Amino acid sequence: MSPPPGWYPDPSAPHVERWWDGTAWTQHRRPPEPPGPPSPAGRATSPRGRVVALTAAGALLAAAVVTGAVVLGTGGDGDGKGGGPQAGTAPPGTTTTAPPTTSHESPADDPNVVVDELNGITLPLLDGWVRPENISLDHVMMTTDGTYDCPGDAGQCRHGLVFSRTATAGEGTSPEALAKADIADAADEAYDRDIVGRRPFGGIESHRVVKSGPVAVAGRAGYLVRWRVVTAEGPGGYVQSLAFQSSVGTQAPIVVRYVFDAGPAGPPPADMDRITDGIRPVGDADTGGGVGAGISPAG
Repeated sequence: MSPPPGWYPDPSAPHVERWWDGTAWTQHRRPPEPPGPPSPAGRATSPRGRVVALTAAGALLAAAVVTGAVVLGTGGDGDGKGGGPQAGTAPPGTTTTAPPTTSHESPADDPNVVVDELNGITLPLLDGWVRPENISLDHVMMTTDGTYDCPGDAGQCRHGLVFSRTATAGEGTSPEALAKADIADAADEAYDRDIVGRRPFGGIESHRVVKSGPVAVAGRAGYLVRWRVVTAEGPGGYVQSLAFQSSVGTQAPIVVRYVFDAGPAGPPPADMDRITDGIRPVGDADTGGGVGAGISPAG
């Protein structure tokens, strides 16, 4: 069985950890987390750790009886392209490292933020917003509370969505270029056709740019583009693409999308700025930014 997604020692660089997505290694790396305090008698602290330790002890005993020696294999070729982290066995008394929290939970269980651990950022959870549940879309970090009947096609729509993802290598590295390239896709996916080809809002009839320009985000230089979208059914909405450099791992750029319905039922567009202003690196609540703030030279 393939190990679950999580941070594991990098086969090609054991002094760092690398993100395993459940099927393959990604390019995300980070310094290893400091080990926690050992449990009594040096035993593993998790049920899985106890099973691994007991299995290892039995394997060592059997090998000693049969061959008089113990041979431990690495389970990989060390080039970072193998089949991922090995479940294997561990010497008795070692403590296994639990997988990190999911991207929708704060490591400190802070009810006021959501965490994108893969990209190393937290986003503020404003009043009226909740962590996503029962949503088939990828990369959703938060939604407005509740659903409503889509005005143009059968389905349940939401008045607000915020996404966070890592930019791919083919999209480039410039925050301005990334934001400008992403905004049309963001609008189409939000208000033209959904993932199964339906048109919840009857399709997009027109759009106009209502805001664009550089912005400091989590202490890094970024860029945003915001459209006002007019749809055939319903009040339309606002879509924003925000791109900025990550401060963790390989520092791959991050793209945050905002989708807000227009009209009195939708979130105020100013909440886009409030969320942007509240984005922080994980573990560094004092590093800020925001619309109109100075641009960090680190970007």
